[in-house]
Order: sequence, then structure tokens, then C-alpha cells
Amino acid sequence: MNAQELRDACLALLGSREEWPFREPSPTVFKVGGKIFAITRLDAEPLTVSVKCDPELALELRASHPEIQPGYHLNKRHWNTVRVDGGLPDEMVLGMIEDSYDLVVDGLPRSRRPVRRGG
Repeated sequence: MNAQELRDACLALLGSREEWPFREPSPTVFKVGGKIFAITRLDAEPLTVSVKCDPELALELRASHPEIQPGYHLNKRHWNTVRVDGGLPDEMVLGMIEDSYDLVVDGLPRSRRPVRRGG
């Protein structure tokens, strides 16, 4: 997975937005309902993404995969930083992004949750 694929995956999630709220060098932040679900520096080598995670699962993932570390400059209980360099299958990285998104959406008040239109 490259930086553009990572960006596209985050923006493909319903109601997601891309923002740059921090000082330079500014990481790209992906939010839903005003809350962060992924943080990355799309120009960084190696490419990494920080995602929210269930605390127990976060520990299991870190113990099983050297590419997954405690969240860099984040609450280490709830966030993992994942190296996206081919060491993990893309599907696994995408799954962690989607899980992070779901955790954030589940914590939002109903009025701020994205709504799927149509049918």
C-alpha cells in the first residue's frame, strides 16, 4: 500500500474528512463526525498510520507484529502506530483503519454519526 492508497482508503469511509490541524510538518488527519480516526504523514518514509484500537486487541497486535507499535504521541492504551511498508498484508492495514473508524463512529452522538442516504 502506498500513500495515495492509504489516503483513498481513509476518504472512502462514509463521512470522512481530511484535515491538517497541526503545525508544520503537519500530519494528515482523517476525521469522522469531528473526531480523529487516523493520522499519517503521507510523505514520510517509512509510511505509517496511527489508528484507534480496542486496548486488549492493541496489546495482542503489538505482541504479534513488529510493524505495530504503541501510538506515537498518542494515548498508548487506545492507539497503535502501524508501519505500512509491506510487512503486513494491505487487507490487515485496511481492517485496522476500518476498525478505528467504527470505534470512533460508535462513540459519536447519533446526531453526529454519518448517515447512509438512499437505498
